This record gives sequence, C-alpha cells and structure tokens, in this order.
Amino acid sequence: MNSQRRDWIGRGLGLALGSVAAAAGSALVFPSVRAFADSVDDFIRGPEVPDLPAERLSERVYLIYSKDGFPTPENKGVMCNITFVVTQAGVVILDSGGSVQVGEMALRVIKKVTAKPVVAVFNSHYHGDHWLGNHAFLNAYGPSLPIYSLEENMRTIKGVEGSLWLRLMEQWTNQATLGTKIVPPNRVVIHGQEISFGDTRLRMHFYGTAHTPCDLSIEVVEDGITYVGDVAMQDRIANIDDGSYPGTFKYYEGLRANTRKAKDQIWVPGHGRPGKGLLNDYAELLLGIWETCLKAVEDGKDLSAAKALVLEDPRVKSRAARTAGFDSNIGKYTSLAFLEAEKLAF
Repeated sequence: MNSQRRDWIGRGLGLALGSVAAAAGSALVFPSVRAFADSVDDFIRGPEVPDLPAERLSERVYLIYSKDGFPTPENKGVMCNITFVVTQAGVVILDSGGSVQVGEMALRVIKKVTAKPVVAVFNSHYHGDHWLGNHAFLNAYGPSLPIYSLEENMRTIKGVEGSLWLRLMEQWTNQATLGTKIVPPNRVVIHGQEISFGDTRLRMHFYGTAHTPCDLSIEVVEDGITYVGDVAMQDRIANIDDGSYPGTFKYYEGLRANTRKAKDQIWVPGHGRPGKGLLNDYAELLLGIWETCLKAVEDGKDLSAAKALVLEDPRVKSRAARTAGFDSNIGKYTSLAFLEAEKLAF
C-alpha cells in the first residue's frame, strides 16, 4: 500500500470507525439488529469479479497476477497478487486477496489448474487487500481450514485494523466488496519454522519491521521461490508509514542469508511481477531516498532541501518514470525517511 492509499485511510477513518462503533452499540442494545445485519450480508453482495489467468512460475507455484495496485470501483478490489502452491497434500494459498469475491475468483482459477483441495492459507500482513479473501476459503472448506500468520498480525487483524480495512475496501470500490466478512488467521507461525505439505516444504521468514511490524515471507524451499508480500514491490513504492527504511534493508539481508539458493531465488511480490532481481532493484530505489535523507540530516539540511536532493539522486531519478504514483508519493516517502533519519541522529 502506498501513500495514496494511506491518504484514503485518513479520509475514511472517521466514517469507518463511526460505522463500526455504531454497529457495536446497536448490537449491545438490540442483539437482533446484529443478527439481522449478518443475515442481510448473506444476500446483499457485490458482483463477481472476472477470472484472471493462473501463470505457472515453477513446478509447484502459480501466480494470479493483478496489474492494479489500488482498489477502485472499476477493478472491484482486484489489486493484489494471489500466489498458490500445488503440493501432494493439496493447494496452499499465499495471500487470499481483498474480498470474498476475489477469493471466490481464485478458487475458480485454481480448479482450472488442479482438482486438489485447498489445505492451508497464509496471510503475509494485516493490510486488507492481502487477507479479506480468507472468507471465500472458509466458506469453501469450513472453519477448520488452517490460516497461518505471525502472532502480531493475527492480533492486529482481530483488532480495529481488521474492521477498518473491511469498511475501507467497501468505500474504495463503491461497495463492490460487500458481503465480505472478517476471517482472521487461526494458526500462529514463527520465524524459521518449516511446514511440510507432502512433497513441499514451506519455510517462514521474519526479520523485524519492514513494510509493517509483522511481515511474513514464505519460501517454497524445493522450488527456490519466496513470496515476500509487500516487503518489496515492482515499479511502485510500498507504504512504509508503519514500517522502516533500515528495517527493510535488514529484512533483505535476512532473506538473502537464509533462503536456499538465494542467488537464484525468485522473489514474488504482492504487487508487481516476480523476478530474481526484485529485492536489488527495489532496494536501490529505497536507498536513493534513505541515504540521501540520512546525509541531509547529518549536514543540517531541512526537509525541503532533502527532497530536492532525493529527486536528483540517480537511483531515484532513473526509476521515476516507471514507478507508479511517483509524483504524488515521493514527497511523502522523503518525509518519512527524513523523520526516521532524524530519530537515528538524535
């Protein structure tokens, strides 16, 4: 998620939280209101979303690629990649999408690839475009379906953030995601843990705050592929309001040091195309912002001067034309880097 979406959150926060509070209050006074609302949700739903093709990345791994990076009425919330792994034990989902409709689309697409059932879902972090599709998989396979995440991510989704994302996705898509319900993760994983699904091992990676404080990356060990969620993106800047520039670089170091066949690893993002050079390319853009701001703080320059220097940094300048939302976002991300650099300096 980038700063444009963060700005949308700011505008929608009061309305979303007000709706949540009002609904909670009504349910306390009139329990039947909550039951009625739940029943209405079963009938009032947004439209189906068109099927996207499944692209094969390796022997076991497939990608349902979404070209959009932001939720709109036109894309109906289809704006996050869904990666799935076909194992001997069944299909494993790496991020389920941004609504019940997106999850149902993924289920239809998976059935075109394999008749095997879905046996597990993993959620990389708490931004709703990555986990609100859990609802579709729960509907299809029941409440005992394992949905894995880091503990802090599970706790965040169960809190206000989960309700906020549900309402914001409805607002941003002009109600196209209506009918989606919050289905949080129900299994906790930790860094370094391996889970086997028949012939396939998935290894969990977490190296501290990067895009958020609880980003989970999942390595498909036998295939040399790692799903990194929003820790890195292709040709866009990931939201880092809840994250850290140096934390992101530290996270990359951890991934490179601890994934099998790291030099040949294919990194799969939540937004954008996979590639072996994804981490290096994205790091260059972030380093152009971060190192320039760090030097500006050391030299006693102000934020305005830092921004001018960032725009002239060749690592940033060379990527400006191909980075989605660059003009509207570069000021925000320079400010965030400058503030983090000031904290380190003082």
